[in-house]
Amino acid sequence: MGTGSISITGAQVWDGAVFTARDVHIVDGRVVSDAGADAEVLDASGRWLVPGLIDAHFHAYATSMDGFENERGPLSYAAINGTRRLTRALQRGFTTVRDVAGGDIGLAQAIDADLFLSPRYHFTGPALSQTGGHGDPRSAHVDVCFSHGHMCEVVDGVDNLRLAVRNRLRTGAHAIKVMASGGVFSLVDPIRNPQYSAEELRAVVEEATRRGSYVCAHAYSSEAVQHAVNAGIRSIEHGNLIDEETASMMAAAGAFLVPTLAAYDAMDRRGASIGLNETSLAKNAVVLEKGQDAVRLAHAAGVRVGFGTDLMGDLEDDQLAGVRLQVAASSAADTLRSMTSVNAELIGDEALGHLGKGAYGDAVLLSSDPLANPSALWEQNARVAVVRAGIVVA
Repeated sequence: MGTGSISITGAQVWDGAVFTARDVHIVDGRVVSDAGADAEVLDASGRWLVPGLIDAHFHAYATSMDGFENERGPLSYAAINGTRRLTRALQRGFTTVRDVAGGDIGLAQAIDADLFLSPRYHFTGPALSQTGGHGDPRSAHVDVCFSHGHMCEVVDGVDNLRLAVRNRLRTGAHAIKVMASGGVFSLVDPIRNPQYSAEELRAVVEEATRRGSYVCAHAYSSEAVQHAVNAGIRSIEHGNLIDEETASMMAAAGAFLVPTLAAYDAMDRRGASIGLNETSLAKNAVVLEKGQDAVRLAHAAGVRVGFGTDLMGDLEDDQLAGVRLQVAASSAADTLRSMTSVNAELIGDEALGHLGKGAYGDAVLLSSDPLANPSALWEQNARVAVVRAGIVVA
C-alpha cells in the first residue's frame, strides 16, 4: 500500500504502559522525529492515539459457515470477498492481520500493488491437518476424496509434511499453521484429542525454524497444547481448555496464546440463524464459557497473550466484539498490549505495535481515554480516524 506523511498533534499517545502528551510525525509511512513545516496536520487535541491494532487470527478466505464451501468454492470468489473482509477490518482499526489458515501470495501481491485498501497482511497459506483432523471438512458418512482447499490441506506423514512446509515458505508464507486438536467447525474430531504425532509436529517445526519462521497451532485442550509446545510450537491458537499446569508450561517455553473469544460468542448468538450445523453448535458450547478463563490463567502464569478473532462467513462484523470480551477477561491495558506490542512480537516485526521512531505510521485515534472508558476500544463510533502508513483511511 502507498505511504503518506502527516503530523498528528495534541494527542495523548499510548507508549505501552501509559498515555503521554506528544505529537506523532509520520514521513513516507514511518514515524520520525520531525515531519517539517509542510506536512499535513491532523489536530488530535483532546483525543487518544494508539498504535494500529493487530488481529493475529484472521481468515480472509472464510466466506461461508460451511467447511466444504470455504475449501472448494471458486478461489476467485473467495479472493474478491476476502478483499472486502480485509478492507472492513482496516476500517475498524486493524492495520495489520495475520491470516492463519488461507491466503496466498497472489492476495499479498494485490495488497502490495495497492489494488484495494487493506491492512498489512501476513499469511500462512492453507493450514496443515491430518486425515480426519480439524482441517478435514468431510463428515463421517461422506465418501469423497479431499486433499486440499483454500484454507486447509490434509497432509499425513513426516516427509509429506516437510515438503508441504517448504512449499509454503517458498511461496511467501509468514508462518506455518497446523491443526493440533479437534475443533468446533470440523465434524468428526473430538475437541480434546491431540492431532498429529510428535514426530510429525517436530518435523514441521524443524522446517519452519530452519527457514527463520515459526509454527502456530490450533489447540484447545491441555493435552493438545502440551503436545504442541513439547514439539516447539510457538503460537497456540484458542487454548480455551488449558489448566494452570499447561499455562505455566507455555510460559516456561516462551509460547504465546492467541485467544479468539469473538468467534465463540458470535457462533453462540448467531450461528444457528446463519446455518451453522448442530455438531459445531454443540462443540461451541463446550469451549464458549472457558475462553475467558484461559485468558486469565495465561496472564497469571506470565504467558504472552495476543489477540485474534477467527470469524467465519457473515460473522466477520463481530470483530470488535472480541475486544470487549478480552477486556472483560483481563483489562483494557492488557488487551491494548495484546492487540499491539504482544502481537507485534509474535509476528516478529519491530516496526509494528508502537509509535516510536522508526515504527510504521499506523495508528487509531480514539475519542476518549480507553483506560478510563474501555468501550472506546470496541465501539466503532469512538474511532475518530484510522491511519495506515501515514494515510488516513477511515
